[in-house]
Amino acid sequence: MSRRQRPRTQRIDRATLWYAVAAAALATAWLAWGFPARASEAGGARPDAGGEALEATIAALDEAVFDAFNRCDDPAQLDRHAGYFDPDVEFYHDGGGVTWTRQAMLENTRRHVCGRLTRQRVPGNLAVHPVPGFGAIALGRHRFCQAGAEGCDGEADFVMLWRHDDEGWRVTRVLSFGHRPAANR
Repeated sequence: MSRRQRPRTQRIDRATLWYAVAAAALATAWLAWGFPARASEAGGARPDAGGEALEATIAALDEAVFDAFNRCDDPAQLDRHAGYFDPDVEFYHDGGGVTWTRQAMLENTRRHVCGRLTRQRVPGNLAVHPVPGFGAIALGRHRFCQAGAEGCDGEADFVMLWRHDDEGWRVTRVLSFGHRPAANR
């Protein structure tokens, strides 16, 4: 069955999520060995730059994505948030299932997040790894807070696969998993 024929959302179990993470790791290794780095003038450090420059670029992008996410009850901010994602982004969530497109992901965001939740990345918890010829893998931990509340209720781990090309940086895959009560409750 082609990707376009798959249901827009479906529930996945932890074993399926584990296989998805393992497949992403294998794909990353394949990309690293199979493709040379490309030069690009678009936005921030190139994937082959690695080190602090790449980490700073991805951290700034993460901040920008979630600044818009946190204010997505404003339609202009939701559109800004959308601009950071590939049209065919795949989003794997251990509680909500899978979305196969940016449009489906944004509909879930509009329905369940905007005006209700905000996201905070746990400080000092972002790791960035270059994927030569493609982009970068970012992983870390984040918290979700009820809008206007003190403290945050939930915490989860995340992996985001960023692609870099002549058009700039955009997210092609997201894994959000290990949802649990936040440590700062």
